Amino acid sequence: MQLLVKSAKIVDPNSSHNGKVMDILIENGTITEIKVKIPAAGIKKIVEANDLHLSPGWFDMQANFCDPGFEYKEDITSGMKAATAGGFTGVAILPSTNPPLHSKTQIEYILNKTKGEIVDLFPIGALSHKQEGKDLSEMYDMKLSGAVAFTDDIHPVMSAGLLHRALLYTKSFGGLIISRCNDSSLATGLCVNEGTVSVMLGLKGEPSIAEEIMVTRELFLAEYAEARLHISSISTEGSVGLIRNAKKKGLPITTSVNAYNLAFEDTELLGWDTNFKVSPPLRGKNDIKALKKALSDGTIDVICSDHRPEDEENKKLEFDMATPGMIGLQTMYPLVNMHSDLSQEEIVTKIAINPRKILGLEIPTIEKGVDANLTIFSPGTEWTLNKKDIHSQSYNTPLLNKKLKGALIGIINHDTYKGKNT
Repeated sequence: MQLLVKSAKIVDPNSSHNGKVMDILIENGTITEIKVKIPAAGIKKIVEANDLHLSPGWFDMQANFCDPGFEYKEDITSGMKAATAGGFTGVAILPSTNPPLHSKTQIEYILNKTKGEIVDLFPIGALSHKQEGKDLSEMYDMKLSGAVAFTDDIHPVMSAGLLHRALLYTKSFGGLIISRCNDSSLATGLCVNEGTVSVMLGLKGEPSIAEEIMVTRELFLAEYAEARLHISSISTEGSVGLIRNAKKKGLPITTSVNAYNLAFEDTELLGWDTNFKVSPPLRGKNDIKALKKALSDGTIDVICSDHRPEDEENKKLEFDMATPGMIGLQTMYPLVNMHSDLSQEEIVTKIAINPRKILGLEIPTIEKGVDANLTIFSPGTEWTLNKKDIHSQSYNTPLLNKKLKGALIGIINHDTYKGKNT
């Protein structure tokens, strides 16, 4: 393949061309030229648009592709199409399948099914057998087969002893534990933030301390085990403060936030739209303000989509019975672009560089002679999400027919380009 990207602003803090507007020529999967002007004669594929930006390929650290077991919600093929349409060249997929990804057989199933695709999939293995929180899974075998981390996802590990053993065990072979903090003895399962909105809805709210108590426990356990730990999906002001203090102490902690927790307040639930029912729940203004500040000062390392497809049967129900979750791969960048205080370089750091760094993966860069793993996008372009534009098998998003700012132009990976061209 030969492709020329014209007059693109390079957004890559690891590149010597960062911040410059350049032409970039890709041939046979490799960046062969980066110049102010490259002649277009004889080149069949040319990408050219207003407000064109080019960055290392985006990476989502937290998405559910539902395969195997729940293919009626999403499968690997549709999940990769959604990732492509959202600008991602890499996705780490969660183990909440049926059966869960809790052995090397399931890890190898994912990797064998996705060889040679434009989107690289990286399976995350279950921390416990069947995600039951009782016995450790076959973590070492899964690591050898290609698992990049281990988590029980939305199933909280209530046993401190089990999590401690997991931290010690993975430490011995360089593995990474990802913890989703939510004390199930305090959480209601209704996914409504405890506060004014929960009172107005007449629903028992989920208190911030359900998250913060677990964050505190995880920090103590990580310090005691002297092990790395990634805390995912933080959503409260209190969690931000706890993690900020832990990082100041030098603990090897990283953390992520979901894009919807930056974009939406809990007041959205007053319309009873179950597409706003997510876990962790949407929080209040002070929480969102704290999350945005934590992104800016480096307390939060990564932004995730938390892509969770659900079919209509699980969403078109009374609010308290509906399953939490929204699809997010195609709308993650616009939400971050519209609702964070980050520069484009900071956004790229949070959605392309830091996720790979945390998982120990190779970080692509924009330099002559390297393999092209790139996302082309336009931060200023406005567009409307229509149902026909959704590539996921499920449509559980509150953003249908809403105007968004920040558009994907295309992605390049493995000598393949998918997107718009002239």
